[in-house]
Amino acid sequence: MTQLPPLQSLIDADSDGRPGPAKSAGFGAKIRNWFLTGIVVAGPVAVTAYIVWWFVDTIDAWVRGLLPQNVVPDFYLPFRVPGLGVVLAFLGLTLLGCATHSIAALGLFKIGEALLARMPVVRSIYKSVKQIFETLFSQSGQSFRKVGMIEFPGKGSWSIVFISLPPSSLIGSHLANGEPYVSVFLPCAPNPTTGFYFYVPAREVIELAITPEAAAKLIMSCGVIQPEAPAVLAAVALNPQGETV
Repeated sequence: MTQLPPLQSLIDADSDGRPGPAKSAGFGAKIRNWFLTGIVVAGPVAVTAYIVWWFVDTIDAWVRGLLPQNVVPDFYLPFRVPGLGVVLAFLGLTLLGCATHSIAALGLFKIGEALLARMPVVRSIYKSVKQIFETLFSQSGQSFRKVGMIEFPGKGSWSIVFISLPPSSLIGSHLANGEPYVSVFLPCAPNPTTGFYFYVPAREVIELAITPEAAAKLIMSCGVIQPEAPAVLAAVALNPQGETV
């Protein structure tokens, strides 16, 4: 009767079917684990550094193009000073916002807006962009400050959405039965900057107690990064009354 080889020898067999030593497979697994651990550690750092460097370099290039060459420190130093454009842009925007609150600057600002309102093509672009910026960066605005779920794309399938404002009276008058509706933005994964915008009945939206930042991470990671307790607590702090849509 033929004696069968040990089970571990069969597991550790080479590609040609011959048994191989178990120690070599264990060492290879360690190398693979070390390599994957290195990727997990270095990957986020490298991607973050690249994005930050791209942002700083882009802002620097824009600001340096507006300044005289003899004002830039690089003109006198043998090396480039990164981040100068970011600092100047931050200071410039802060001073602009501060000056806009004064009466004289506010008058000049309104005169400039009146001039833009007389330009046929520019006025429509300016008004649209201004309204978007005022909505997104308003401290009291409610657009995209809440996260919810809707049944999409089919029955029993649920998708994460960002809840925006209710429809205006002009649009709401054409919706069915006059029941309350809300507008939602359904981002695509893993790129949340693209998606679908539509109106749904308020009763079909389930509001979630998570922050928009946690929802964005959930979408971009395709479910790998789940919302944690701090994100839920932060969302409850933003809406302490527990209001529902």
